[in-house]
Amino acid sequence: MKAYIFNIPDVVLLMTAAECLLLCVFQLVLPLRERTYGLLLTAFLLIIAMASACTLILWNDQFELPHVIEQLLLPYFLFAGLMLKGPAIYLYVSALTQQNLRLQWRHALHLLPALVLMLCIAIFSLSSNDLRHIAIAGQGFPSKIVDLIWDLSTLVPLIYAAAAAWLARRYSGDLKHEYSHFSTTELSWLNALTLGVLASWGWTMLVHVVAKFSSGETADHLGIADNYITFILINAFFAYSLTYAHQLLVTKPERNRETAEDEPSESAIDRVRKAMEVEKAYLKKNLNLEQFSARVELPAKEVSAVINKHFGTNFFEFVNSYRVEEAKALLADANNTDMTILDILLQSGFNSKSAFHRFFSRLVGMSPTEYRKQVQQGGAAAAAH
Repeated sequence: MKAYIFNIPDVVLLMTAAECLLLCVFQLVLPLRERTYGLLLTAFLLIIAMASACTLILWNDQFELPHVIEQLLLPYFLFAGLMLKGPAIYLYVSALTQQNLRLQWRHALHLLPALVLMLCIAIFSLSSNDLRHIAIAGQGFPSKIVDLIWDLSTLVPLIYAAAAAWLARRYSGDLKHEYSHFSTTELSWLNALTLGVLASWGWTMLVHVVAKFSSGETADHLGIADNYITFILINAFFAYSLTYAHQLLVTKPERNRETAEDEPSESAIDRVRKAMEVEKAYLKKNLNLEQFSARVELPAKEVSAVINKHFGTNFFEFVNSYRVEEAKALLADANNTDMTILDILLQSGFNSKSAFHRFFSRLVGMSPTEYRKQVQQGGAAAAAH
Protein backbone atom coordinates (compact mmCIF):
# COMPACT_ATOMS: atom_id res chain seq x y z
CA MET A 1 0.00 0.00 0.00
CA LYS A 2 1.34 3.43 -0.94
CA ALA A 3 2.26 5.79 1.89
CA TYR A 4 0.89 9.30 1.75
CA ILE A 5 3.43 12.12 1.76
CA PHE A 6 0.95 14.72 3.01
CA ASN A 7 -2.04 14.49 5.31
CA ILE A 8 -4.83 17.09 5.20
CA PRO A 9 -3.23 19.53 7.71
CA ASP A 10 -0.01 19.41 5.68
CA VAL A 11 -1.97 20.16 2.53
CA VAL A 12 -3.53 23.19 4.22
CA LEU A 13 -0.06 24.48 5.18
CA LEU A 14 1.18 23.88 1.66
CA MET A 15 -1.85 25.64 0.16
CA THR A 16 -1.40 28.55 2.57
CA ALA A 17 2.23 29.03 1.55
CA ALA A 18 1.46 28.66 -2.17
CA GLU A 19 -1.52 31.01 -2.09
CA CYS A 20 0.43 33.63 -0.13
CA LEU A 21 3.10 33.62 -2.84
CA LEU A 22 0.46 33.85 -5.57
CA LEU A 23 -1.30 36.74 -3.82
CA CYS A 24 2.05 38.53 -3.40
CA VAL A 25 2.58 38.47 -7.16
CA PHE A 26 -0.96 39.72 -7.73
CA GLN A 27 -0.58 42.41 -5.06
CA LEU A 28 2.62 43.78 -6.59
CA VAL A 29 1.05 44.34 -10.01
CA LEU A 30 -2.04 46.13 -8.68
CA PRO A 31 -2.15 49.84 -9.66
CA LEU A 32 -2.63 51.06 -6.10
CA ARG A 33 -2.78 54.76 -5.43
CA GLU A 34 -1.05 54.29 -2.08
CA ARG A 35 1.74 51.72 -2.20
CA THR A 36 2.85 51.63 1.44
CA TYR A 37 0.01 49.49 2.78
CA GLY A 38 0.20 47.33 -0.36
CA LEU A 39 3.89 46.64 0.17
CA LEU A 40 3.31 45.90 3.85
CA LEU A 41 0.53 43.46 2.97
CA THR A 42 2.92 41.80 0.50
CA ALA A 43 5.53 41.53 3.27
CA PHE A 44 2.91 40.02 5.61
CA LEU A 45 1.91 37.42 3.00
CA LEU A 46 5.56 36.51 2.33
CA ILE A 47 6.18 36.10 6.06
CA ILE A 48 3.11 33.86 6.46
CA ALA A 49 4.26 31.83 3.44
CA MET A 50 7.71 31.37 4.97
CA ALA A 51 6.33 30.41 8.40
CA SER A 52 3.84 27.92 6.88
CA ALA A 53 6.46 26.30 4.63
CA CYS A 54 8.98 26.00 7.44
CA THR A 55 6.38 24.56 9.82
CA LEU A 56 5.48 21.98 7.20
CA ILE A 57 9.13 21.00 6.66
CA LEU A 58 9.86 20.87 10.39
CA TRP A 59 7.06 18.46 11.28
CA ASN A 60 6.80 16.39 8.09
CA ASP A 61 9.54 13.76 8.03
CA GLN A 62 8.95 12.97 4.35
CA PHE A 63 11.04 15.92 3.21
CA GLU A 64 14.66 15.21 2.36
CA LEU A 65 16.57 18.48 2.18
CA PRO A 66 20.33 19.10 2.41
CA HIS A 67 21.51 18.85 6.00
CA VAL A 68 22.64 22.48 6.18
CA ILE A 69 19.21 23.73 5.09
CA GLU A 70 17.05 21.37 7.12
CA GLN A 71 19.00 21.25 10.37
CA LEU A 72 20.87 24.56 10.56
CA LEU A 73 19.01 27.17 8.47
CA LEU A 74 15.41 26.02 8.97
CA PRO A 75 15.15 27.26 12.61
CA TYR A 76 16.24 30.75 11.54
CA PHE A 77 13.68 30.97 8.74
CA LEU A 78 10.92 29.46 10.86
CA PHE A 79 11.27 31.80 13.81
CA ALA A 80 11.93 34.80 11.60
CA GLY A 81 8.53 34.15 10.03
CA LEU A 82 6.80 33.58 13.35
CA MET A 83 8.31 36.70 14.95
CA LEU A 84 7.91 39.09 12.01
CA LYS A 85 4.26 38.44 11.23
CA GLY A 86 3.24 40.57 14.23
CA PRO A 87 5.16 43.73 13.22
CA ALA A 88 4.01 43.25 9.61
CA ILE A 89 0.31 43.28 10.51
CA TYR A 90 0.76 46.17 12.94
CA LEU A 91 2.54 48.33 10.35
CA TYR A 92 -0.03 47.35 7.71
CA VAL A 93 -2.88 48.65 9.89
CA SER A 94 -0.82 51.76 10.70
CA ALA A 95 -0.37 52.49 6.98
CA LEU A 96 -4.09 52.02 6.36
CA THR A 97 -5.16 54.45 9.07
CA GLN A 98 -2.46 57.16 9.11
CA GLN A 99 -1.81 59.90 6.62
CA ASN A 100 1.23 59.39 4.39
CA LEU A 101 2.91 56.78 6.57
CA ARG A 102 6.40 56.09 5.26
CA LEU A 103 8.74 53.42 6.54
CA GLN A 104 11.63 54.98 8.47
CA TRP A 105 14.64 53.76 10.40
CA ARG A 106 12.67 53.87 13.66
CA HIS A 107 10.39 51.16 12.29
CA ALA A 108 13.43 48.85 12.24
CA LEU A 109 13.02 48.58 16.02
CA HIS A 110 10.20 46.12 15.32
CA LEU A 111 12.85 43.70 14.06
CA LEU A 112 14.51 43.47 17.49
CA PRO A 113 12.40 40.60 18.93
CA ALA A 114 13.17 38.46 15.86
CA LEU A 115 16.87 39.34 16.01
CA VAL A 116 17.03 38.40 19.70
CA LEU A 117 15.52 35.00 18.92
CA MET A 118 17.97 34.51 16.01
CA LEU A 119 20.80 35.30 18.42
CA CYS A 120 19.55 32.72 20.93
CA ILE A 121 19.38 30.06 18.22
CA ALA A 122 22.95 30.90 17.16
CA ILE A 123 24.37 30.98 20.71
CA PHE A 124 22.89 27.61 21.66
CA SER A 125 23.41 26.09 18.17
CA LEU A 126 19.84 24.83 18.03
CA SER A 127 18.96 22.56 15.12
CA SER A 128 15.65 21.37 13.74
CA ASN A 129 16.04 18.13 15.68
CA ASP A 130 16.42 20.14 18.88
CA LEU A 131 13.18 21.96 18.14
CA ARG A 132 11.36 18.69 17.43
CA HIS A 133 12.77 16.34 20.03
CA ILE A 134 13.22 18.70 22.96
CA ALA A 135 9.77 20.13 22.37
CA ILE A 136 8.48 16.56 22.75
CA ALA A 137 10.82 15.26 25.45
CA GLY A 138 10.88 18.45 27.52
CA GLN A 139 13.83 17.89 29.83
CA GLY A 140 17.18 19.48 30.65
CA PHE A 141 18.64 22.94 30.12
CA PRO A 142 18.33 22.94 26.28
CA SER A 143 14.65 22.15 26.72
CA LYS A 144 14.15 25.33 28.75
CA ILE A 145 15.78 27.40 26.03
CA VAL A 146 13.65 25.79 23.33
CA ASP A 147 10.52 26.27 25.47
CA LEU A 148 11.38 29.95 25.88
CA ILE A 149 11.86 30.37 22.13
CA TRP A 150 8.55 28.69 21.35
CA ASP A 151 6.85 30.79 24.07
CA LEU A 152 8.15 34.05 22.61
CA SER A 153 7.22 33.02 19.07
CA THR A 154 3.56 32.78 20.15
CA LEU A 155 3.46 35.63 22.68
CA VAL A 156 5.10 38.41 20.63
CA PRO A 157 2.75 38.08 17.61
CA LEU A 158 -0.22 38.07 19.99
CA ILE A 159 0.95 41.35 21.53
CA TYR A 160 1.29 42.91 18.09
CA ALA A 161 -2.16 41.61 17.11
CA ALA A 162 -3.63 43.29 20.20
CA ALA A 163 -1.84 46.53 19.25
CA ALA A 164 -3.20 46.32 15.69
CA ALA A 165 -6.75 45.77 16.99
CA TRP A 166 -6.30 48.77 19.30
CA LEU A 167 -5.09 50.87 16.35
CA ALA A 168 -8.20 49.98 14.36
CA ARG A 169 -10.44 50.83 17.30
CA ARG A 170 -8.68 54.15 17.92
CA TYR A 171 -9.00 54.97 14.23
CA SER A 172 -12.77 55.30 14.66
CA GLY A 173 -12.24 58.00 17.29
CA ASP A 174 -9.66 59.74 15.11
CA LEU A 175 -12.15 59.93 12.25
CA LYS A 176 -14.69 61.61 14.52
CA HIS A 177 -12.13 64.31 15.37
CA GLU A 178 -11.41 65.10 11.72
CA TYR A 179 -14.46 64.29 9.59
CA SER A 180 -18.16 65.12 9.66
CA HIS A 181 -19.03 62.05 7.59
CA PHE A 182 -17.41 58.69 6.92
CA SER A 183 -18.54 55.26 5.83
CA THR A 184 -18.67 52.64 8.57
CA THR A 185 -18.50 49.65 6.21
CA GLU A 186 -14.74 49.74 5.62
CA LEU A 187 -14.17 50.50 9.31
CA SER A 188 -16.32 47.58 10.46
CA TRP A 189 -14.45 45.16 8.20
CA LEU A 190 -11.09 46.46 9.42
CA ASN A 191 -12.16 45.94 13.04
CA ALA A 192 -13.41 42.45 12.21
CA LEU A 193 -10.14 41.51 10.50
CA THR A 194 -7.88 42.78 13.27
CA LEU A 195 -10.02 41.06 15.90
CA GLY A 196 -9.88 37.94 13.73
CA VAL A 197 -6.07 38.05 13.77
CA LEU A 198 -6.13 38.59 17.53
CA ALA A 199 -8.45 35.60 17.98
CA SER A 200 -6.37 33.45 15.62
CA TRP A 201 -3.07 34.17 17.34
CA GLY A 202 -4.76 33.88 20.71
CA TRP A 203 -5.83 30.42 19.60
CA THR A 204 -2.20 29.69 18.65
CA MET A 205 -1.16 30.65 22.16
CA LEU A 206 -3.89 28.41 23.61
CA VAL A 207 -2.68 25.49 21.48
CA HIS A 208 0.87 26.10 22.70
CA VAL A 209 -0.21 26.14 26.36
CA VAL A 210 -2.45 23.08 25.97
CA ALA A 211 0.42 21.17 24.36
CA LYS A 212 2.43 21.60 27.56
CA PHE A 213 -0.20 20.01 29.79
CA SER A 214 -2.14 17.57 27.61
CA SER A 215 -1.62 14.74 25.17
CA GLY A 216 0.03 15.36 21.84
CA GLU A 217 -3.14 14.18 20.09
CA THR A 218 -5.22 16.97 21.66
CA ALA A 219 -2.65 19.59 20.72
CA ASP A 220 -2.53 18.23 17.17
CA HIS A 221 -6.28 18.59 16.74
CA LEU A 222 -6.20 22.16 18.04
CA GLY A 223 -3.22 22.96 15.82
CA ILE A 224 -5.07 21.69 12.75
CA ALA A 225 -7.86 24.20 13.44
CA ASP A 226 -5.20 26.90 13.72
CA ASN A 227 -3.94 26.08 10.20
CA TYR A 228 -7.45 26.39 8.75
CA ILE A 229 -8.02 29.75 10.47
CA THR A 230 -4.74 31.10 9.06
CA PHE A 231 -5.74 30.01 5.56
CA ILE A 232 -9.08 31.82 5.85
CA LEU A 233 -7.49 34.98 7.28
CA ILE A 234 -4.97 35.50 4.48
CA ASN A 235 -7.79 35.31 1.94
CA ALA A 236 -9.85 37.77 3.96
CA PHE A 237 -6.96 40.25 4.18
CA PHE A 238 -6.30 40.14 0.48
CA ALA A 239 -9.99 40.59 -0.31
CA TYR A 240 -10.15 43.54 2.09
CA SER A 241 -7.08 45.18 0.57
CA LEU A 242 -8.55 44.76 -2.89
CA THR A 243 -12.08 45.93 -2.06
CA TYR A 244 -12.07 48.33 0.88
CA ALA A 245 -8.56 49.44 1.88
CA HIS A 246 -8.30 52.21 -0.74
CA GLN A 247 -11.63 53.67 0.46
CA LEU A 248 -10.46 54.34 4.02
CA LEU A 249 -10.07 57.98 5.03
CA VAL A 250 -6.61 58.80 6.34
CA THR A 251 -6.04 60.58 9.64
CA LYS A 252 -3.22 62.80 10.74
CA PRO A 253 -0.45 61.41 12.98
CA GLU A 254 -1.27 61.79 16.67
CA ARG A 255 1.41 64.42 17.25
CA ASN A 256 -0.28 66.65 14.63
CA ARG A 257 -3.73 66.04 16.03
CA GLU A 258 -3.26 67.18 19.61
CA THR A 259 -5.40 70.09 20.70
CA ALA A 260 -4.01 73.29 22.15
CA GLU A 261 -3.22 73.07 25.86
CA ASP A 262 -4.57 76.53 26.74
CA GLU A 263 -8.26 77.32 26.98
CA PRO A 264 -9.64 78.56 23.64
CA SER A 265 -10.00 82.32 23.28
CA GLU A 266 -13.37 84.04 23.05
CA SER A 267 -12.43 85.23 19.58
CA ALA A 268 -11.86 81.65 18.39
CA ILE A 269 -15.13 80.50 19.97
CA ASP A 270 -17.04 83.34 18.27
CA ARG A 271 -15.51 82.49 14.88
CA VAL A 272 -16.49 78.84 15.16
CA ARG A 273 -19.99 79.66 16.38
CA LYS A 274 -20.52 82.26 13.65
CA ALA A 275 -19.37 79.84 10.93
CA MET A 276 -21.94 77.30 12.11
CA GLU A 277 -24.89 79.43 13.18
CA VAL A 278 -24.70 82.30 10.68
CA GLU A 279 -22.76 80.99 7.69
CA LYS A 280 -24.09 77.42 8.08
CA ALA A 281 -20.77 75.77 7.21
CA TYR A 282 -22.29 72.42 8.17
CA LEU A 283 -24.29 72.40 4.92
CA LYS A 284 -21.10 71.52 3.03
CA LYS A 285 -21.13 67.77 2.50
CA ASN A 286 -18.09 65.78 3.67
CA LEU A 287 -16.79 68.79 5.60
CA ASN A 288 -13.59 67.95 7.47
CA LEU A 289 -11.63 69.71 10.20
CA GLU A 290 -8.96 70.99 7.84
CA GLN A 291 -11.51 72.60 5.51
CA PHE A 292 -13.44 74.11 8.41
CA SER A 293 -10.25 75.51 9.99
CA ALA A 294 -9.33 77.19 6.71
CA ARG A 295 -12.81 78.68 6.53
CA VAL A 296 -12.62 80.26 10.01
CA GLU A 297 -8.93 81.16 9.45
CA LEU A 298 -7.69 79.37 12.55
CA PRO A 299 -5.18 76.54 13.07
CA ALA A 300 -6.76 73.09 13.19
CA LYS A 301 -5.44 72.56 16.74
CA GLU A 302 -7.21 75.69 17.96
CA VAL A 303 -10.48 74.78 16.25
CA SER A 304 -10.25 71.30 17.74
CA ALA A 305 -9.67 72.84 21.19
CA VAL A 306 -12.77 75.02 20.78
CA ILE A 307 -14.93 72.05 19.83
CA ASN A 308 -13.50 69.67 22.43
CA LYS A 309 -13.15 72.00 25.42
CA HIS A 310 -15.84 74.63 24.91
CA PHE A 311 -18.57 72.60 23.22
CA GLY A 312 -17.57 69.34 24.91
CA THR A 313 -17.72 67.10 21.85
CA ASN A 314 -15.77 66.03 18.76
CA PHE A 315 -15.93 67.43 15.23
CA PHE A 316 -18.12 64.59 13.96
CA GLU A 317 -20.80 65.06 16.63
CA PHE A 318 -20.49 68.87 16.54
CA VAL A 319 -21.22 69.25 12.82
CA ASN A 320 -23.93 66.62 12.64
CA SER A 321 -25.83 68.05 15.61
CA TYR A 322 -26.23 71.28 13.61
CA ARG A 323 -27.35 69.28 10.61
CA VAL A 324 -30.02 67.58 12.72
CA GLU A 325 -31.27 70.98 13.91
CA GLU A 326 -31.43 72.13 10.28
CA ALA A 327 -33.39 69.00 9.39
CA LYS A 328 -35.82 69.61 12.28
CA ALA A 329 -36.47 73.13 11.01
CA LEU A 330 -37.09 71.88 7.48
CA LEU A 331 -39.39 69.11 8.70
CA ALA A 332 -41.38 71.53 10.86
CA ASP A 333 -41.85 74.06 8.05
CA ALA A 334 -45.35 73.74 6.59
CA ASN A 335 -44.02 74.99 3.26
CA ASN A 336 -41.86 71.87 2.91
CA THR A 337 -44.60 69.24 2.97
CA ASP A 338 -43.75 68.25 -0.59
CA MET A 339 -40.10 67.53 0.33
CA THR A 340 -39.19 63.88 0.87
CA ILE A 341 -37.03 62.70 3.74
CA LEU A 342 -34.22 62.24 1.21
CA ASP A 343 -34.61 65.87 0.12
CA ILE A 344 -34.50 66.98 3.76
CA LEU A 345 -31.33 65.06 4.64
CA LEU A 346 -29.48 66.27 1.55
CA GLN A 347 -30.48 69.89 2.16
CA SER A 348 -29.36 69.55 5.79
CA GLY A 349 -25.81 68.60 4.79
CA PHE A 350 -26.04 64.83 5.22
CA ASN A 351 -25.15 62.58 2.31
CA SER A 352 -25.98 59.25 3.90
CA LYS A 353 -29.50 58.09 4.70
CA SER A 354 -28.31 55.69 7.38
CA ALA A 355 -26.17 58.33 9.11
CA PHE A 356 -29.05 60.83 9.02
CA HIS A 357 -31.55 58.42 10.56
CA ARG A 358 -29.05 57.25 13.17
CA PHE A 359 -28.15 60.79 14.29
CA PHE A 360 -31.70 62.12 14.14
CA SER A 361 -33.15 59.24 16.16
CA ARG A 362 -30.41 59.50 18.79
CA LEU A 363 -30.61 63.27 19.25
CA VAL A 364 -34.37 63.77 18.84
CA GLY A 365 -35.64 60.49 20.24
CA MET A 366 -37.77 59.60 17.23
CA SER A 367 -37.44 59.04 13.50
CA PRO A 368 -37.64 61.98 11.03
CA THR A 369 -41.00 60.70 9.78
CA GLU A 370 -42.40 60.51 13.32
CA TYR A 371 -41.06 63.98 14.09
CA ARG A 372 -42.67 65.48 10.97
CA LYS A 373 -46.00 63.83 11.82
CA GLN A 374 -45.83 65.09 15.40
CA VAL A 375 -45.09 68.73 14.51
CA GLN A 376 -47.75 68.67 11.77
CA GLN A 377 -50.32 67.36 14.24
CA GLY A 378 -49.27 69.98 16.74
CA GLY A 379 -49.60 72.71 14.12
CA ALA A 380 -53.04 71.47 13.10
CA ALA A 381 -54.21 71.39 16.72
CA ALA A 382 -52.94 74.95 17.27
CA ALA A 383 -54.75 76.16 14.13
CA ALA A 384 -57.99 74.52 15.30
CA HIS A 385 -57.87 76.48 18.54
